[in-house]
Amino acid sequence: MTNNSKLPDSIFKTVIDSAPLISIDILLKKDNKILLGKRINKPAQDYFFSTGGRVHKNETITNAMARIAKNELNITVTLTPKFIGVFEHFYDDSIYKDVSTHYVNLAYEYEVQEIPDLPAEQHSEYQWFTIDKLLKSKQVHKYVKDYFRKS
Repeated sequence: MTNNSKLPDSIFKTVIDSAPLISIDILLKKDNKILLGKRINKPAQDYFFSTGGRVHKNETITNAMARIAKNELNITVTLTPKFIGVFEHFYDDSIYKDVSTHYVNLAYEYEVQEIPDLPAEQHSEYQWFTIDKLLKSKQVHKYVKDYFRKS
């Protein structure tokens, strides 16, 4: 997660320190496998995590979804993604030292036929996981596992 909404860093740091962020995670699915990327940045650094990003002020969820899909996955959303649910993510860290992060996360699943040419800005590597494999993996973050746990 980088500050790419043209907010000065000092203001963005105050926002992260003071309020929850609204984010969208896109779980890319192909052949009953989910694509996860190994995060480069905090929070959840070095864990396999779903791709996503935050919703910017005055941006609709539909527009945020399109922007995030293009920036994070290099895809154009042409069908309505399947809504999985609303989740909360609490982290002790963030991109700023001594600042925790709280996300209200909207999770969606999006099925693809072709694998896109994936960007490397947010993730050092990508892997396809079966749901069983991701639930058992110590490398997959617990918040990603929450998307697939039966309640």
